[in-house]
Amino acid sequence: MSVPASPLLPRLLRRTTTVLSTPSSSTAAWRACFRRAGETTHFQQRAGYATQRVHTKPQSQPLPRSTVKATPRPRKRSKVRSRILLLAGGGAVTAGVLAVSEDARHAGVAVQRSARVARTLAVNINDYRVTLNNDPAQDDYQTLLKACHKRCAERTLVTLEKNGSIFIKLGQHLSSLNYLLPTEWCETFIPLQDKCPVSSFESVEELVLKDTGQPLSDFFSEFESVPIGAASLAQVHRATVKETGERVAVKVQHPALDEWAPLDLALTSFAFDTIKKWFPEYDMTWLAEEMQTSLPQELDFNREAENAMRAKEYFANVKSAPLIIPTVIWAKRRILVMEYVTGHRPDDLAYLDANHIDRDEVSAALARIFNEMIFGANAPLHCDPHGGNIAVRHNPNRRSPSNFDIILYDHGLYRSPDIGIRRSYAKLWLAVINGDEKGMRQYAKDLAGISDEYFPLFASAITGRDFSVVRQGIDVPKSEEEKETITNALGDGMLADLVKLLGSVPRVLLLILKTNDLTRSLDESLHTRQGPVRSFLILARYASRTVYEEQMENLQGSIFWPPTLFTFLGAWKDYMKVRLQLRFYESWLALRGRLGLAPVM
Repeated sequence: MSVPASPLLPRLLRRTTTVLSTPSSSTAAWRACFRRAGETTHFQQRAGYATQRVHTKPQSQPLPRSTVKATPRPRKRSKVRSRILLLAGGGAVTAGVLAVSEDARHAGVAVQRSARVARTLAVNINDYRVTLNNDPAQDDYQTLLKACHKRCAERTLVTLEKNGSIFIKLGQHLSSLNYLLPTEWCETFIPLQDKCPVSSFESVEELVLKDTGQPLSDFFSEFESVPIGAASLAQVHRATVKETGERVAVKVQHPALDEWAPLDLALTSFAFDTIKKWFPEYDMTWLAEEMQTSLPQELDFNREAENAMRAKEYFANVKSAPLIIPTVIWAKRRILVMEYVTGHRPDDLAYLDANHIDRDEVSAALARIFNEMIFGANAPLHCDPHGGNIAVRHNPNRRSPSNFDIILYDHGLYRSPDIGIRRSYAKLWLAVINGDEKGMRQYAKDLAGISDEYFPLFASAITGRDFSVVRQGIDVPKSEEEKETITNALGDGMLADLVKLLGSVPRVLLLILKTNDLTRSLDESLHTRQGPVRSFLILARYASRTVYEEQMENLQGSIFWPPTLFTFLGAWKDYMKVRLQLRFYESWLALRGRLGLAPVM
């Protein structure tokens, strides 16, 4: 594929469907994670790195909206409900008890946790079964369905809060799936974003002693007992290294996770399997599979330290990115010690304005950083770039207009897409940019095995636009009519197809889409003068670079053969033409912003 040389019009991507998801794994992966409990990883600063003090933070819905009917119910409601309760209760309790020790206290609490999940699951399934058996043509059907969504979401919220542990993280993730779950579920789960557990200082002391064999006082002359930040998996404390006097951030995993994570993962899998049994058209078991794979990795801070240092090494050679990545001092499976530096959330607009930090430049910097991760050869991909994992700090030593640093925290969830996926993804986006439907279909098939039947849905999912718009080029704003068309399509059963589609595509692609979606959300929170178009243009620039690099790689070794030389010159000309077009349009956007004109949508 040649780099498209046709003029590129401004395009706005309102939303990309993305889901946290990776390949399924077995309990062996979990056990392998825990076998590393005694390992300690020490990191030395590498030559050429400037010392960077880093403040680390820990990593910080619902059922079908469509009118699909539930599995037909038996005649006697009481028997059906009994069957549901028996199935859910027996399966959940069995899964729970087998996953834990024989200790009586532990087993008793495990039964309580399992019973909460089983009861909530059974009552919700019965509630949906009864509601969906109403006639969709009746006037109050949608009102009844919305009320059912709300009741079930509220019951589930209570269970997630009582069980805590990874259920909080699950709820936080579900609250962000507004493209997949009814509004009532997403809005009900929003409070979980700010409801993270805080482990006691005594339990932190016990964890350090257990994992290192030494008390806290052997490592730190000062250790603040109150954490400066807490999330679903860990919390962060400020401390002072005893030997050097250096101020550091110490990330400590919540001690209770070791006890309950295996059980909670089993319960999560059971819940989604049961939902699939009763509503087979809504198979979301891939969410449980993702947690089975990703959670053990996120709970291994040795792995997080390796991810952080790999990203630091990679971006040391990317001069266009004002990126600061925490320097890790040492790590164990549940403890991570890093240099400490403070910053402000990227959506702290008062801080940006007070320090004369240009919001448009912050937006552009974020776009460059994460597009480099997506399209850069061998680049590590951070898959959880939400507002709590990113900070901005004023840096007067950087040249204007980029008088700031972007600080990236929480490196627990990383992936490394192979070069073939990166290239196909780049070609797909260039085809989207140019309204090339034939190219879009080809690269969607290469990238994710998407058939012609599911291609319109896939194209709408990754762009957030109606397919009739995508096939003509997405350079027009999203109209109210288009929004209504998409909403009606979800209500008419497209949601079930979307769930099936997302369950079939490569998990790494879903993580790429998730990263794009999160960075676009960050961009929207900045309320830039230029609007979202500039970030999209930056994506186009990185995509065209990726295609050009592939062309150059194919030409290596025969550059002086005349036909190959002509191919090289043609590819170089097309690539430079695209770059100039993008540079010109970015300059035009910047001028509009300085003149106070409305953003281009």
